[in-house]
Amino acid sequence: MTSPPPSSSAASVLDLAPVVPVVALSDASDAVPLARALVAGGLPAIEVTLRTPAALEAIRAISGAVPGAVVGAGTVISPEQVTECTAAGARFLVSPGWTDALLTAMRASGLPFLPGVSTTSEVVALLERGVREMKFFPAQAAGGTAYLRSLAGPLPQARFCPTGGIGPATAPEYLSLPNVGCVGGSWMVPADAVAAGDWARIEELARGAAQFAGLRDAGGTCR
Repeated sequence: MTSPPPSSSAASVLDLAPVVPVVALSDASDAVPLARALVAGGLPAIEVTLRTPAALEAIRAISGAVPGAVVGAGTVISPEQVTECTAAGARFLVSPGWTDALLTAMRASGLPFLPGVSTTSEVVALLERGVREMKFFPAQAAGGTAYLRSLAGPLPQARFCPTGGIGPATAPEYLSLPNVGCVGGSWMVPADAVAAGDWARIEELARGAAQFAGLRDAGGTCR
């Protein structure tokens, strides 16, 4: 990503919080109370994935009603989706992978963005294009902490948000790495809690995830 999220004092989305909740909503009416619970728990950066028909409306609702949230769009895979997400009020963009066309569209949007990578060649290709911050996906399946640790030596300028298969038990090891700014995960937004409208439980889980900030700071890369 090359620019900070609007109205954020952090250098980038990677620095807003140690964990970015990855949210898939089937009902846009859940978006605002969910976002308020996450923000109250200390997780302001929220990635709403475009895997459901309600995603764009959810982004629009959070953007308009939860001023403490920095809402982004995830699973962005086409230039058309970049345009739609920008119009809906997304403040950052995340893709599971990238192409030149998608990268061009994300850069042209003016929003911070995290293109997805899972190989060293993809990382080098993005560095050639001036992109230093990336999503590492699918993190666990693509090699996990061992892979990222191996990249830190030859490619120290690259920073990552690992996402995919990460939970509260594995997040601390990722956050201790020098090239990890934050992790993405969904454990603080369990489907049963969302379905029940148990926002207090979600706030509690978010607060637990936010406490990982100390581990991230110890890595020396984020603040």
